[in-house]
Amino acid sequence: MTDNLEQYRGYPEVAFPAGHIFITEGQHSGHLYILVEGAVEVFRGETSIAFVSDPGAIFGEMSLLLGIPPTASVKTMTPVRMRMIDDALRELEETPALLVPIARLLARRLQSSTTYLVDLKRQFSQHSDHFAMVDEVLESLMHQQAHRFTRDDELPASP
Repeated sequence: MTDNLEQYRGYPEVAFPAGHIFITEGQHSGHLYILVEGAVEVFRGETSIAFVSDPGAIFGEMSLLLGIPPTASVKTMTPVRMRMIDDALRELEETPALLVPIARLLARRLQSSTTYLVDLKRQFSQHSDHFAMVDEVLESLMHQQAHRFTRDDELPASP
């Protein structure tokens, strides 16, 4: 991921203290962030999703590309330095080469998610009880081509 730092070298650096939330779930900013130094936590609601300290890690790309508010928050765990791109969607449209690191990031996430889903399907495919439904749910997720993305709190309540 350190190659990403070179790709985005011309953009300004910002510094945030430990404990600062620089992406807030549900609040669109239009910014893209690239971690230069430090550690952050990604969380959705009260659930921690990941701790990231890899220089070159990118944050805010899903919101930009999907045109929706962020579906997770990102908080600094240590003091951090970031490269920040204002009006990032315009920058990505004007400089398509900036999309390559983002595409690689998303492809890695998709590969990891698919591997995980396949493993779950294998584990639960032979069950005849309520776990059998896991296979059906995962099958649906793997082939879903939704045009509208929602946060968890926007989903209809279960009956």
